[in-house]
Amino acid sequence: MSSIENLTRTEKLRMMEVIWDDLSRDAENFSSPEWHAQALKEAERALAENRTHFVSWDAAKKMLRDGAR
Repeated sequence: MSSIENLTRTEKLRMMEVIWDDLSRDAENFSSPEWHAQALKEAERALAENRTHFVSWDAAKKMLRDGAR
């Protein structure tokens, strides 16, 4: 078996797609952990209370690349 480092970007992305498709087939048997539900509720609360805001995907990628929070 090849090392993942030897795969091209396209091959790596295809591998991820295949894995995601496989995991998605069994999605009804998977439940999110409780902490995830709590995080979503807190995000909704923060938005309702104007303690947060949305940014465009391009702006989010730039912030992540620049190390901003």
